[in-house]
Amino acid sequence: MLTRLFSQSLKPVIASLGGIVLAMAAVLPAAPALAAPKFETAQPIPLYSYFATGDVDAPVTAPSVLPTPSFVLMGGGPDVDPAFRWLIQRAGITPGTGGRFVVIRATGTEAYNPYIYYSDEDLSTSTTIAELWVGGASLGLSSVETLVIPSIKAANSPAVNAILARANVVFIAGGDQSHYIRFWKGTALEQTLKSLMAKNVPVGGTSAGLAVLGQFDYSALYKSATSELSMMDPYYKDITFDPAPLSLQGGFIAPPALASLIFDSHFDSRDRMGRFIAFISRIVAPKASASGTFGCAGGVLPASSSGNATARGIGIGVETALLVQGNGDGKPVTAKRVTNPSTTTESAVYFVRPSVPPSVCEPKTPLTVSTVEVRKLADPAGVFNLTDWTGVPLYKHLDVNSGVLFPADWY
Repeated sequence: MLTRLFSQSLKPVIASLGGIVLAMAAVLPAAPALAAPKFETAQPIPLYSYFATGDVDAPVTAPSVLPTPSFVLMGGGPDVDPAFRWLIQRAGITPGTGGRFVVIRATGTEAYNPYIYYSDEDLSTSTTIAELWVGGASLGLSSVETLVIPSIKAANSPAVNAILARANVVFIAGGDQSHYIRFWKGTALEQTLKSLMAKNVPVGGTSAGLAVLGQFDYSALYKSATSELSMMDPYYKDITFDPAPLSLQGGFIAPPALASLIFDSHFDSRDRMGRFIAFISRIVAPKASASGTFGCAGGVLPASSSGNATARGIGIGVETALLVQGNGDGKPVTAKRVTNPSTTTESAVYFVRPSVPPSVCEPKTPLTVSTVEVRKLADPAGVFNLTDWTGVPLYKHLDVNSGVLFPADWY
């Protein structure tokens, strides 16, 4: 009843408004007719993307098999120009030989192509190479090619693997290492990479690309682990590894020259020492003694201050590259650090090794581990022996006590 009375009371008002509305309609221009909707046929999503700079059909006489392995381990941030030149030179590429430099990634663009191929912003191939450019063409490259490989299906593509198999140098770009583990592991692409490494084709990686070059990889399947949470619980959900569970076999690519190692990038700028010690601690196998059991459940290697099959890792700062090379049978694998001339960072590399097993390493329990050895390389003339872990003096011993890092100023 109230609703009906309310509507009846509105009738005079509506009637009076009607005249106003009609008058306004006579004055205002007519509204334009709505355009008919336009539909376009959906375009198929490409299986993979391929970009090339230079001449991919040029004859190449650079060696397809090399006597010793070469790796660039880059810490993210600004790319290190001399590290790319070193990869080209280690591949035996010289002016006149030609050579193919292939960048692989799961997301992103062809941005590496001009940077690696040309010598300056004018896109010249001059032998005078400007800073922020690699000048690969002047060093002998015939092409730089980028493959964006965003799925398991793409990683199994014969075309993708045919392009990669012709590479004289391979570089794994940054991004998200979980994509590399999820999309590439166990595929034809992994086998192609292993075949190239068996021929000692030089391989490099930065950030996420660095993360997948160790025998053990921090796979980052969820969120990026933080130092604080990692030390408070070394088994918390964001700490994920490849292989999973940890094993001495089955890791993604796992180059033999980088055995027993795990890597981390953006090291000092993101304060990652705490999480890195937690990562390496997790690799330490349980060891029983008269005073109890030490180490971490699921760990596979011993902790020790000697030997070359112990749990250990390398943390690399931004705008920093470690040049790793084999030196022949019976000789150690060695490494030198390089950066850009204009860098404003310390550009340091940290070699981290627990000398004793963690005394407390359990889920939902703060980590306790003492006497973690840290060696720091910031000298461009220094050479580190990866085989016996020598060549750089001890920088610091670090402890994690009930989830807290000491000293906190580990830089």
